[in-house]
Amino acid sequence: MNIDRKLRTRLLLALPIAAVAFSLAACAGPARPSVDKVAEGIHQVFVEQGQEDVVTKDVATCLAEVLVDSKLSDETLNYIANGEDKQKNVEDRDLTTQLIKDNIQECAEKSGK
Repeated sequence: MNIDRKLRTRLLLALPIAAVAFSLAACAGPARPSVDKVAEGIHQVFVEQGQEDVVTKDVATCLAEVLVDSKLSDETLNYIANGEDKQKNVEDRDLTTQLIKDNIQECAEKSGK
């Protein structure tokens, strides 16, 4: 019976640890959005700026592929996916600007724009 008591005590001690680990995983923040979601957000931003003729849905998808494959934070990508022209920090702002600047012409050419 002494062994069962020790085992039961260990199991009872393990439950709070598992609960904490699970709750921390749930609070980790939003996951990296899909290319489709980011493309929708990019297109929305350019529509709101009256530039939907420059950044069509195809161009937005191409740019989204670049952004999702980059080192941009999940937080910044989620802002973009939600149609917000917002970044997590200055580094993400600068990287977003640079990636779009470096790739918009190629994306436009790919889409036949």
